[in-house]
Amino acid sequence: MRSAPYIDRRTFLKLVPAAGLLAACGSKSGAKLRLALNWKPDPEFGGFYAADYAKHGLDVEILPGGAGTPTVQMIGAGSAEFGIVGADEILLARARGNDVVALFAVYQNNPMGIMAHASRKLETIGDVMKSGTLAIQSGLAYARLLQKQFGFDHVKVVPSPGGDLTGFLHDENFAQQCFIMTEPLQARRKGVDVKVFPVSDLGFNPYTTVLATSGDFLRKNPDAVKNMVAAVREGWRSYLDNAAPTNEKMHALNPTMDAATYAEIAEAQKPLIEASTLGKMTAERWDTLAKQLKDLGDIPQAPAADQCFREL
Repeated sequence: MRSAPYIDRRTFLKLVPAAGLLAACGSKSGAKLRLALNWKPDPEFGGFYAADYAKHGLDVEILPGGAGTPTVQMIGAGSAEFGIVGADEILLARARGNDVVALFAVYQNNPMGIMAHASRKLETIGDVMKSGTLAIQSGLAYARLLQKQFGFDHVKVVPSPGGDLTGFLHDENFAQQCFIMTEPLQARRKGVDVKVFPVSDLGFNPYTTVLATSGDFLRKNPDAVKNMVAAVREGWRSYLDNAAPTNEKMHALNPTMDAATYAEIAEAQKPLIEASTLGKMTAERWDTLAKQLKDLGDIPQAPAADQCFREL
């Protein structure tokens, strides 16, 4: 799973060097800006690697992430001027006093799902909760939504393997969270037919792979933020039109997937990204998500949508 759960300050201080807690270095013209990813280089971030930042007067360093990378906290602390987060993470962070703001949403339809063996002949996502093992990151909002709607009394819940398919491949009754265009493809390549249940089937559809910054950086550097969004939008258009050059670049940084897999995932994710105007977010979607998180008890109240995102 790419999205990092909220971590406490003590853990965060262990992960991020104290020097990184200083004010954002990008406040000075021409200074390097840091973009923190919440996972390793792969097609999920293709447009960020394809972007021509220099064309827009920016010097951007992309910081690859991994399981548990605290991008929301990094933005708030100033150890990265920009970061990739989920929309639900932004609402949770803001409820805890972290002034982070969404700028550009890559996935218009949420790419998270639960995959199970097709041989089980399950019909709905609720059927997954009736037996077997479910590997899921329990701190996530949609995991709690699953538990609230269906209960976990009849399924053994274990931690998410973070993309590792070993357990899934060796146990027909093993189901796990996934990116609907990534792990299922890898499982099929290993000879296992799968059925995928998108999280959006629950009516839970937060924007994902969201470019965000801090409210403070946005107020002090509006032109830099505007240029960043413009560069990212152009980068994603370029990547969607021709992913091959950027895939080659990312494969050199992350060779855990072969070139053919990069190409297949890049193609498979297009409908999730191009479902609306590239990068666009709406107040209605933010309001719906905020209400869902409030109903789950994750946030004390639903904030106004215009506090959560900016259109640039």
